[in-house]
Amino acid sequence: MQTSVTFKNIDPSDNLADYVSHKLDKFDKFLDNPAEANVVLSVEKFRHIAEINITGDRLNIYGKEETADMYSAIDMVLDKLEKQLKKNKDKIKEKRSSAKSRMKESMQESSMSTDIESHGQVMVEPIDYKPMDVEEAILQMDLLENQFFVFTNARTERVNVLYRRKDGNLGLIQPSN
Repeated sequence: MQTSVTFKNIDPSDNLADYVSHKLDKFDKFLDNPAEANVVLSVEKFRHIAEINITGDRLNIYGKEETADMYSAIDMVLDKLEKQLKKNKDKIKEKRSSAKSRMKESMQESSMSTDIESHGQVMVEPIDYKPMDVEEAILQMDLLENQFFVFTNARTERVNVLYRRKDGNLGLIQPSN
């Protein structure tokens, strides 16, 4: 995790900066993509304030704590952020699992229905596709154990096709421009 530490009304300390960076590195297990952490450590009279803002791919988490000791303020705000990150990760897992069950149901329904038309040698099967990231499409494809998976790329908002190559790796077909 990329971390920037700012000190206000306090002498810059490598020990504090290293302490925060080391603690924040443990949060990488909760994040799918690289994130950036902005840390502000300040002192106002006898209060030691730690503010941390973590931003990443579709993620913005903020926490602030103030105590009589800077290290305890850092620990307390990190505990807050950890709870928020866990909650966020659980929410994503829940979304994915419900999406997986809906996909399985729709695949079963479409395989049972008579919507498949035959035009000579070509079988036409209508599909419903939803916006998702490439990583989520890979998970969906692995769950359904298909050779091809058609989806709308959430970033480009264009239809993409994910397919399994003969060597076992995956390929992605994207429209150009």
